[in-house]
Amino acid sequence: MEAAVENEKAVTRVLVVDDHTILRQGLVSLLESEDDIAICGEAANGRDAVDKAKELAPDLVVMDLAMPGLNGLDSTKRILKVRPGARILVLSQYIDEEYVTQAVEAGASGYILKDAPPEEIVASIRAVAAGKRTFSAQIPPEVIERAQSDKRRVHRRASELTHREREVMKLLAEGNTVKTIAGILGLSQKTVDTHKTNLMKKL
Repeated sequence: MEAAVENEKAVTRVLVVDDHTILRQGLVSLLESEDDIAICGEAANGRDAVDKAKELAPDLVVMDLAMPGLNGLDSTKRILKVRPGARILVLSQYIDEEYVTQAVEAGASGYILKDAPPEEIVASIRAVAAGKRTFSAQIPPEVIERAQSDKRRVHRRASELTHREREVMKLLAEGNTVKTIAGILGLSQKTVDTHKTNLMKKL
């Protein structure tokens, strides 16, 4: 009995996010055939993805980038706020360096192209679930290195922020206006504007 338990594979609970129904359902069908992957939910847009992540607590989210309403980058950031332990694997049609860099900075652990072979997508999910970083073979190594370097630089600069600047940054990220932030923090709008300017310089 003990040997059987030891041989059991850990199951990764996956949330699949893509606004194209055929592609999303095709990916779900592909992953459902794997005995160490369980689909816990689907979402057709970024806002739904955030809600599903809160409700279903997936281990990993396969995330599209271009979606109506809330895009994949912003959705990734919000999901990692409510589910810090979740891992994000971007599945995108875009190979541009800008998208790869922004995805890494948003917190994604991997970036795979939609035209990748099925076995590469499955292997990438397993790698990210295991705590590794993975990128499509079609993405040049120098692009990956620059993206990771940019993220390290942003984190280093973020560590230089004051407590008040962090508060202002969080409220700005939530979509609040300068006037609203001033009311919440009990500051003048001019002071909030100054903090905002300092944030832009530092980050």
